[in-house]
Amino acid sequence: MKTHHPREHKPSKPLQKGLHPRNRHQQGYDFSALTTHYPALAPYVTTNAHGNLSIDFADPLAVKTLNAALLHHCYHIVDWDIPDGALCPPIPGRADYIHHIADLIGHEKSDVRLLDIGTGASGIYPLLACQIYGWHCVGTDINPQSLHNVTHLINANPTLQGRITLRRQDDKNHVFDGIIQPDDFFDVSVCNPPFHASLEDALKGSQRKLNNLARNRGESQAAQPTPTLNFGGQGAELWCKGGESLFLKKMIKESQHHATQCRWFSSLVSNSDHVKPAIKLIHKQGARDVREIDMKQGNKITRVLAWTYC
Repeated sequence: MKTHHPREHKPSKPLQKGLHPRNRHQQGYDFSALTTHYPALAPYVTTNAHGNLSIDFADPLAVKTLNAALLHHCYHIVDWDIPDGALCPPIPGRADYIHHIADLIGHEKSDVRLLDIGTGASGIYPLLACQIYGWHCVGTDINPQSLHNVTHLINANPTLQGRITLRRQDDKNHVFDGIIQPDDFFDVSVCNPPFHASLEDALKGSQRKLNNLARNRGESQAAQPTPTLNFGGQGAELWCKGGESLFLKKMIKESQHHATQCRWFSSLVSNSDHVKPAIKLIHKQGARDVREIDMKQGNKITRVLAWTYC
C-alpha cells in the first residue's frame, strides 16, 4: 500500500528534483547564498560546463563543506563536521525522509519522539527533525566514535541540547533490543540501513559512483582513482554481514518485540528488490498497516517502508 500526500502549498518556483513540497531544497543549491553565509565553501565553488555554479561532487572535502554550509544556512546548525571516512549524507534526501515521516504521523504535532537507528557520525536525522519540527530524538549507534562526534555537535548547538539524547547499541546482532527500554514510547523510528554486505562491495560501490561522476563530466573513467575508504570505526554505516536485506529482516522481526512502544517503524530501502520480501515479512509479523513511500531526488529513486502494529 502506497501512501499519497496532498501538497500543503505551492512553492513560488516550479518543483524540481521531485522533492517533498515542504523541502526547502526543491530549487537546488543556491551557491551564491551559501558562500555568502558560509565563506569556507567558496574555494570549492566553480562554474561547471553548463555555466552554473557547482562543486566537484567527487571531492569528499568539497561535499562535506557543502553539507556544513547547508546545515548552517538552512537549519542554523554550527560546527557540523564528521571524521574522515564517515558517511556524508545528502541533505535534501535526508530532509525528504523527515518530511514524509512528518506526514505519516501528523506534521502539526509538536510533542514527537523519534528513534534513529544507526545515527552515524553525522547525526543527520535527529539534527533535521529537531530543527525543522522541534521533535525530541534518541540517536543510537554501535560505534562510540560516531556517538562522540554527535555529542560534540549537540554541545555546540544550544537548540539541540535537551532535544537529542544518544544511546549505544552494545550488540551488533540487535537493532531495537537493548535500545528501547521498558518505559519508552516513540512516535516513529527511522533508519538508513547499511547497504553493502562487505567492505569489498562498499569499495566497488564507491568506484561506480566515481565512474558515474566522471561520465557526467565527460571524463575518462579509466582516469579515476581507486577509492580509498577509511573504515576506522565507520564501516557499520556502509556495510554489515548480509547487507541491507538481512538488516531489514532483523529490524522487522525485532520490531514485533516492541510493538506497543513505537507507533510507526520505518526504514529507507535502497534496493527495490528488497521491498516485496520485506513487506511480506512485515505482514507475517502481524503489522496492521504497511506504507511504501516513494522518494525521488534527481534520477535517484528510493523508498521508505513504514509499518505499525497499532
